[in-house]
Amino acid sequence: MMPERSLPDWLREPRWWALLALGLALGHAAVTVTPLPYWMLPPIAAGWLLLARTLHWGAPSCHAPARGWPWSLVPLIFWGVYVYLADSFGIVDLGAVFFHLQAGISEHGGGERTIVAILYTLAMLPVLAAFTWLVRHDHRWRLLERLLALVLLATNPLLYGIGQRGAAIVAEEGAWLEQRYVDPVILEAPSSPPNLLVIYLESLEQTYADRERFGDVYAPLTALGDQGVVFEGVRQIDNTGWTMAGMIASQCGVPLMPAGLLHDSQLEPLERVVPGVSCLGDLLAEQGYSLTYLGGASKRFAGKGRFYEGHGFSRVLGRDDLAPRVDNPDDLNSWGLYDDDLYDLTVEEIRRLEKQEGPWGLVNLSLATHPPYGYPPDECRRRQGEFDGTDILYSVECSARMAHDLVKRLAGEGLLKNTLVVIASDHLSMRVSAWEQLTAGPRSNTFMLLGNDLAPRRIKVEASTMDILPTVLEAMGFVIDWHRAGLGVSLLSEEPTLVEQHGLETLNDQLKRETALHERLWQGLDIEGMAPDDTSRAKSPWLSPEAPPAEAAE
Repeated sequence: MMPERSLPDWLREPRWWALLALGLALGHAAVTVTPLPYWMLPPIAAGWLLLARTLHWGAPSCHAPARGWPWSLVPLIFWGVYVYLADSFGIVDLGAVFFHLQAGISEHGGGERTIVAILYTLAMLPVLAAFTWLVRHDHRWRLLERLLALVLLATNPLLYGIGQRGAAIVAEEGAWLEQRYVDPVILEAPSSPPNLLVIYLESLEQTYADRERFGDVYAPLTALGDQGVVFEGVRQIDNTGWTMAGMIASQCGVPLMPAGLLHDSQLEPLERVVPGVSCLGDLLAEQGYSLTYLGGASKRFAGKGRFYEGHGFSRVLGRDDLAPRVDNPDDLNSWGLYDDDLYDLTVEEIRRLEKQEGPWGLVNLSLATHPPYGYPPDECRRRQGEFDGTDILYSVECSARMAHDLVKRLAGEGLLKNTLVVIASDHLSMRVSAWEQLTAGPRSNTFMLLGNDLAPRRIKVEASTMDILPTVLEAMGFVIDWHRAGLGVSLLSEEPTLVEQHGLETLNDQLKRETALHERLWQGLDIEGMAPDDTSRAKSPWLSPEAPPAEAAE
């Protein structure tokens, strides 16, 4: 039995245990939701304890302890949710939360995040208990606690985003983006349309090309880029920062604004994904292309299957379709196939497509660099040595090398004749082991074009992933309306992009207010105030560069 004097007197007081729990929680929240480094957690907690000691928070007093429950418990829980999301993803995108709830989160591979969510829940219990003890035992905290509850609610970015989106829906005034939307159309096709291979590299942004910060992990992609057209400065706007949103932005020229409060059955899975706009697959299918999607993860997760099946793709293959075809069907990661197996099946599929008449298109989505740690296959371990399980730069180097080798392998077999190859990150990376380095400066997405007689060069732009759709179409030789499609502009033209005209801040601000484009995306669903087949809305042309600035357009 531990002697009575084995602990200092202050450690035997519940006051200090409660204050310590709150100080650690405050420090963790501060370093998670701000750019502060992790080593600042102990000083923040120590500062809290010093302030508590100076002001005698929770010290014995003549006031009897209260029995009620603090008003701030629920706001604290909401803050706990936000800190968990920030810790998991780095930048919290409320649109991603809404969309995944609606499109389906079954069969996701983020099992480790589920464990973290459980740990966060358990960690919140002593924090809530400590705050309750402090409020009950310190009458000063009781007096201020209701005001604190309001402050916690008002400053929570999660609740602020929900409120702002709801206000936009009620106001029904946002049409700034809709006025700049151009229906994607092909006015003229080349006499011999090229095939199309799109390789999405999960979270493998061009920022990794900075050798001062990341060494040579991006070097294999740099070598590929030297043979094609590389675009530098492809930024990420809001509602394009997760896989489905990134693919929709680059294939449809629009941000993915979730059906959200517009959808009558908000928590029921969506039957169709952005049915109101034409995307790359729709345009190519009309031109006679045979289209295939290959992804190592489940096609049911986040509506990927519904999106591709609803936008011109005749073959949509995910984990359940592809796993039985690999040498070892049990050799899967938590999301699905490893990329070496996926790329072998990609080669097989292109061989099949090459035997058919007519042009083909294939979209491929990798997994090796999926946050938070990546899923490098054994092939990379043989080349790079053992993976420590957490170093994302190991996974980046692995993924870059495999993409490089895939393109070389296809070219060596003669499978890329008359083919445009697109290599792009689906979005910027979420929180990973190199997060502080990634966020230390400007970030941009990977986007390069290879083949189809394009002259190698590097083009510096200020653009977004919405500009990828018209760029790809023009690189394939198609003539489109004024070099535009959706909200995007071909980066092979001299036309200014929306980012160049208005800046990221303005675009993101307008996104929060937009309702008209939101309705267009989900036209065809049972949305309140719009008939399922309502096509009566006028389709506004893109405003010219001489149009009034954003402030006047409002």
